[in-house]
Amino acid sequence: MSFVGAVIVPHPPVILPTVGRGREREIQNVTDAYRAAAQRIADWKPEVLILSSPHIVMYADYLHIPPGKRTRGNMAQFGAPDTRLDMEYGIELRREIIEQAEAAGVRAGTSGERDASLDHGSFIPLYFLREAGVNVPVVRVGLSGMSPLTHYRLGQCIARSVEKLNRRAVYVASGDLSHKLRDDGPYGYAPEGPVFDEAVTEAMKSGDFLRFLTLEPSMCERAAECGLRSFQIMAGALDGLGVKPEFLCHEDKFGVGYGIAIFTVTGPDENRRYAERYEDAERERLARRKASEDPWVQLARRSLETYVRTGKPLDALPDGLPEEMTKRRAGAFVSLHIREHLRGCIGTTAPTTDSVAWEIIQNAVSAGTSDPRFPPLKESELDKLEYSVDVLGTPEPVASAAELDVKRYGVIVRFGARRGLLLPDLDGVDTVEQQIDIARRKGSIGSREPYELERFEVVRHT
Repeated sequence: MSFVGAVIVPHPPVILPTVGRGREREIQNVTDAYRAAAQRIADWKPEVLILSSPHIVMYADYLHIPPGKRTRGNMAQFGAPDTRLDMEYGIELRREIIEQAEAAGVRAGTSGERDASLDHGSFIPLYFLREAGVNVPVVRVGLSGMSPLTHYRLGQCIARSVEKLNRRAVYVASGDLSHKLRDDGPYGYAPEGPVFDEAVTEAMKSGDFLRFLTLEPSMCERAAECGLRSFQIMAGALDGLGVKPEFLCHEDKFGVGYGIAIFTVTGPDENRRYAERYEDAERERLARRKASEDPWVQLARRSLETYVRTGKPLDALPDGLPEEMTKRRAGAFVSLHIREHLRGCIGTTAPTTDSVAWEIIQNAVSAGTSDPRFPPLKESELDKLEYSVDVLGTPEPVASAAELDVKRYGVIVRFGARRGLLLPDLDGVDTVEQQIDIARRKGSIGSREPYELERFEVVRHT
């Protein structure tokens, strides 16, 4: 046996009557859809559930799978301590998943438990499943800061484990959609919120799970999404299987997207193996980006690749560089990303070499090998890197935050010998207050210390 089906469900605490105290009626269509999804799972008669939740402890580089024989939880944090559940873990299946993950090079396991109780992202699906009469062992799976492909690979490991142990399994992907759908919602509004929800619900309707892997990370971050990586693991668990998608509902009543869909497995389908298609799409995207790089970025790439592959820095400037690079002196930052996740950033606020070109050469190598937040780059990572180069203008003092603009100006926060710097126009930094706060903390400057502000403009090359 293997997977017979999967569902995507949200986890709004307010949907429970003991928490909502009447407000649950405002999303009655979500409740009705939830019960329909739970009943479908009951009809499938699973022997085990795999449930992924964004609210299990999450690590940047590790997928946590809660340990133990049993667990329990309640809704006390939402004012309903008497609403309780307990559940049994699928111990043998969990052990096999971890072994399969290790063999596949996916960092996953039971280490790092911080809270053994049920999180609400697990509790709410299980609540509806119990209501439908489903009470079978569960393997809970957390998310991580790793790539979409890594989450998909974990799903493949889960599928192999289910098949090896001959279990009749159902995947429950718990996750809300955007948290920024309405001005009157608790998280406010961002234009990316509705864009994200439309893209994800279209993937639910069509069963095109490749969409879950290829959504633009910066858009997802600005949308304040919750469940995408949960859906990516589910997609991997259904790798190579045909599905019949049934989209049940989407709701944004409280400013958060709640989507529910059912995927009934119809049999093998070799056209639904998305890992290779994702990798092909990524290679094509990176090739297009590399082909469009200007001389500033090309120099940064050449400098770092030469150093990583030979152990030696460039000892001469390449021919044909613009005079703006070879005759001008200025500070410069080189930033490295892999799929929009920062992989290194080092720079100089004022010139330390004879030209912008040498500044880029120096800082590109440092960004890849000496950023204390990251291990030195491996050669295998070079082809995945995306570069940006910021050439800095001269910093100037400002009297107050009113003279800053988070999109136009970078900021330097200074107190005595301590200072922190943040570049302008960064994803996730939307206000001057955020910009100052991040720069202040980078400089280890307390919020009550009488710091001074400087601003600077940059020319960004990507």
